Formats: sequence, C-alpha cells, structure tokens
Amino acid sequence: MTAAALDLQILRAFVLAAREGSVSRAAERLHLTQPAVSLQLKRLAEETGLQLFTRTPHGLALTADGAALLPQAERVLSAVGDLQQAARNLQGTVRGALRIGTILDPEFTRLGVFLRELVESAPQIETELRHGMSGTVMAQVLRGELDVGFHLDTDDDGDAATPPLLAARTLTRFTYRVVAPAGWGPQVLGRDWKTLAALPWLATPPESAHHRLLGKVFGPLGLSPRRAALVDQEASMLDLLKSGVGLSLLRDSIAIRESQSHGLVMADRVQLDCALRFVSLAARRNEPVIASAWNALARAWN
Repeated sequence: MTAAALDLQILRAFVLAAREGSVSRAAERLHLTQPAVSLQLKRLAEETGLQLFTRTPHGLALTADGAALLPQAERVLSAVGDLQQAARNLQGTVRGALRIGTILDPEFTRLGVFLRELVESAPQIETELRHGMSGTVMAQVLRGELDVGFHLDTDDDGDAATPPLLAARTLTRFTYRVVAPAGWGPQVLGRDWKTLAALPWLATPPESAHHRLLGKVFGPLGLSPRRAALVDQEASMLDLLKSGVGLSLLRDSIAIRESQSHGLVMADRVQLDCALRFVSLAARRNEPVIASAWNALARAWN
C-alpha cells in the first residue's frame, strides 16, 4: 500500500461509515452516492489488505482490524484539518517590514504600548525604529524612507498643519514653556518675547520642533535670539539649562518637575502650544502593514 493510495476522501468515507454504521448515511454526509462510498470502502480494504467492516441486520459494524485503524484515520484527518486552518490563517496574516520614526521619549509617545499592540495583532510584521528630530521624521516619511512616524507641530491649525500628502492623527496637545537657569528670575519673570530674545538661548537645528516653534514667534517680530549653544537632544538641553548656559523650551510637565527639583525658572508671560501627531503618506494609508500600524496606534491612544 502506498501513501498516495490513501487519499483523504477514502479516509473520510471510512471514518463516517464507521461513525454512522451505514453506507447511506455516510454518503449523505459526504454528498456522494451510496455506490461511490461503497467503492471507496472497497478500495481501502483492498489497499490495506484488511477486512474493515462486517454487515449486520442493522448496518455496518467494524471488525477488530477496522476498529484498530479508525483512531489512526481520525488523527490523520484532524492533522489535515489543522494544516488547512493554519494555511487559511496565514493567508490573512499581515507580514512585512515597518519603519517607524520616533521622537522625544518613549513614555510620552506611548511607544511601548503602541508596539505591544502591533506585535499582538500582527506578529509577522518586523519593526525598525529610527529615532530623530521631528522635522527629520516628517521629511523621511515624505520621501518614503520611513513608513510611519511621530511629528510635532504648532497646534494653531489642527491636522490642517500637516502637509496634504500625509495622513495625520493628533495624539495629544501640550504646552512648551520657556525655562531659564536657576537664579534667572529677574531676567525672565514678567518678560515678553522681545525681552527674552536678548538673552542667551540654547538653539536647535532647523529640523527640530523647537526651532520651528520659536521661528514662528521671533520671525514676525524681526528678532533673532542670541545663541549660546546649538543642541539637538532634549537631555543635553536640560543639562545645559542646569549649568546656567541659556534659555530653552521644555514640555510643561518637564518644566514643572525641573523647576521644583532644581530651581529652574519658568517664564510666566509666554508659552507655545504644540501637538504630537502620527503621520504616514496618505497614498499608503491602507497598505496592510501601515494600516496595521494605524490600528495599533488607535488602540494605544484610546
């Protein structure tokens, strides 16, 4: 007997005939004629060289050999069913690579929760994280170098502030505060943007959200703040602030914490509203991998 001889239809006929004790009922279950099922049972008996059934006044009864083979046949059919289900599951599985542009600290962007949701819902997606500045992430998404990313922008226009080529969702709104080193109270408290521009600032690259936010304030006033240092990371800005080098922008939660723990001074007359957004190319929004990222993001931020 060869493996090819025992096709699945013959095994199904054998199992159903054994369970039903009737060729006619097995034929009904298989949507076949009785002669077709009888032929399959005869073929199985010939291939195995065994008598599998005996006929009784009430129908079919398994022989000892048939009863011994029945569990084996059932296991084969169960394994085939599992294989077919696994194949169907894989057909609907989203797979591929997802390049994610990250900014700021993971806790603020809920990066860990987002990735957990993505891994649980689409485990075949391979993620690649690239950390950078907000403007860099935006540019890389527009060029197709990143698939999705986080981005900061002013909150004056809502999602309309995002370029039309991008799909965007505003995740949260917050405030940037102007923060000065400890002891600088007289220079910053009660002061407006024009007065603050004359003080030394920790400048940031054009790709930074700080640079863009301050540019929208100082540009229309024709002002150019004094540059004490050029910094591209928030951790470095905070360290230089504590060292007394110059002013900087800090998220309100960080500014409050640092003013309480290290005596940093928050300007009380100025602040800048900002929004954290998640973006991808609008034309790619419904690609399976990117759509999975958007769905995971929605769960992470609900």
